[in-house]
Amino acid sequence: MSVSIYIPTPYRRHTNGVSRVEVEAGTVRQVLDRLVAQHPALAQQVFDDKGEVLQYLGIFVNDEEVHSLGGLDIELKPGDELALIPAIAGGSEDIQFTEEQIIRYSRHIILKEVGGEGQKKLLKSKVLIIGAGGLGCPAAVYLAAAGVGTIGIVDFDRVDLSNLQRQILHGMSDIGRPKAVSAKESIAEINPDVNVVLHETALSRENALDIIKDYDVVVNGCDNFPTRYLVSDACVLSGKPLVDGSILRFEGQATVFMPGKGCYRCLFPAPPPPGTVPSCSEAGVLGVLPGIVGCIQANEAIKVILGVGETLSGRLLFFDALNMEFRKLKLRRDPNCPACGDNPAITELIDYHGFCGVPNQAHVS
Repeated sequence: MSVSIYIPTPYRRHTNGVSRVEVEAGTVRQVLDRLVAQHPALAQQVFDDKGEVLQYLGIFVNDEEVHSLGGLDIELKPGDELALIPAIAGGSEDIQFTEEQIIRYSRHIILKEVGGEGQKKLLKSKVLIIGAGGLGCPAAVYLAAAGVGTIGIVDFDRVDLSNLQRQILHGMSDIGRPKAVSAKESIAEINPDVNVVLHETALSRENALDIIKDYDVVVNGCDNFPTRYLVSDACVLSGKPLVDGSILRFEGQATVFMPGKGCYRCLFPAPPPPGTVPSCSEAGVLGVLPGIVGCIQANEAIKVILGVGETLSGRLLFFDALNMEFRKLKLRRDPNCPACGDNPAITELIDYHGFCGVPNQAHVS
């Protein structure tokens, strides 16, 4: 007689991922013995070293606990279903790698600074990327490849032919399509483990805090000052680490603002007057430059998630691609900063276009 056995999620790694197993048996004891014979790795999850069923494993027949029905030697009837239900203590579920994941992340797992536990941290982590453009694309590529479990993308723009010189998630067939949608499809091809959450909207003081609150790290790849100050203030108010990057012509900058250790306003208390700093569309940008800076941002985000190495917190990395020169400049938290200082004046998000003196027509990538 064929009996169906429900396999709980934590045990499915021992049954090749399947949730139900069929065996031929007449009693509950026979079902368990034949289940373990088919899937030997389950033995330690079902029996103790004396061959008795583990006390923290419940055996249910048609939703009734087996001992209330008479024990392991009760006769089963056609159509009966068994369920293995282990005791759990609540909290987050421990991630168990599939065989494919072990292969995919093997070069991470063998790094002692990452290892299996570090890879699990990445798979559980949530990173928000502001902009699916020059910086956001390479950052997203490598965060997805690294196994960051959830990647949020804020972008309301559409793919243009001029984007393809540097925005590597998009191709010719994407011209005219939303960048966020194009990015999601490309990420799915890189790593199906990644859950991509789209925020196809302009980031604003009305929605920024609500969008950011669910993420562990924010990676800023925007292309305008109002959004840059908005994201910084929102991260300060939300207590979120911010990995900031910017590019123009042949030069790039990257830094990390950890909660309580400074913010963008400490570095630049006020934006430049409108029109004094050209945009990439006005001054140009070397196509490979955002790839380099975006990869640095991905690297810093991964280090923040893992808690390893020395991040760019307290330092500004300046990169001159034309002369191939890197400089690290020291930053400090300003105790008088209106956002993160000892007595902050900014306790809610403000009018950032008014603050920067520009019309409300910003893009994020």
